[in-house]
Amino acid sequence: MSSLKTIEKKYFEDLLGVASGYVLEFTNATYAEFFRETANIDIYSTKYAFNGDSKGKRLRAFWEKESDLLVGKVLTALLEVWGYEQKKKKAPVNTPEFDECVKIVHRLLGKTVYDESTESDFLSHDFSKLNLSLLNIDMQFETIIQQRIDEIKKSLRSGASLSVIFLCGSTLEGLLLDVATKNPQQFNMASSAPKDKELKVKPMYEWTLDSLINVAHETGFIELDIKKFSHVLKDFRNYIHPRQQASQGFSPDKHTAEISWKVLQATIASLSGERK
Repeated sequence: MSSLKTIEKKYFEDLLGVASGYVLEFTNATYAEFFRETANIDIYSTKYAFNGDSKGKRLRAFWEKESDLLVGKVLTALLEVWGYEQKKKKAPVNTPEFDECVKIVHRLLGKTVYDESTESDFLSHDFSKLNLSLLNIDMQFETIIQQRIDEIKKSLRSGASLSVIFLCGSTLEGLLLDVATKNPQQFNMASSAPKDKELKVKPMYEWTLDSLINVAHETGFIELDIKKFSHVLKDFRNYIHPRQQASQGFSPDKHTAEISWKVLQATIASLSGERK
């Protein structure tokens, strides 16, 4: 039996539309397929029918019957599906309700949660004493990372905000890809791992920064606040194309540069085990 509290169930019921008896946009067939792929169980077995036969009632039965680990795994995958459906509707994903559900999942999975909900909170952290030697990367790669950090600091001092954003974004992607290639099983088995049309996980050289961020968070390599602001950095970095920058009227300033630099610093601290 999972340890989901009443209020925690309420958050998921509201987010997933369980009160109506449905769960997101699943049909009976896709619901059964989802549980087979995610948890290797038959959600339509009699084991999960004691509350009733609807998708919502079977979900409630599932989290009453199963362990925190299994429930956390399934709820993580459901959040990914919810996010996909939100994007299709062009609706916001990083809502307060979603973030609360992520924290609940982390509790079930035994992961530490950093709830840094505002930019000022995130920027207030001091990550100035970075120790690259704890990243477990080869000497050549470490030298390149150090060179980029030195260049980022110079760019910050000179007010070259756009350069800071591009350097931070590309360095972040390189570090997360390095972690992914060293932990292929964890990354490939994550529910947020990018898949092709045949639902097979794409080779890692095809993963985007967006996917690397999501999977690194799901697998516990980066915390919730880093995921949140890494996506902000990712959006900033997309303006490397001048036409897109012009069409969106994006004008980077010191503040956007500082957010980007803080994301990279926090990621290094987290990956090196020095996140306090």
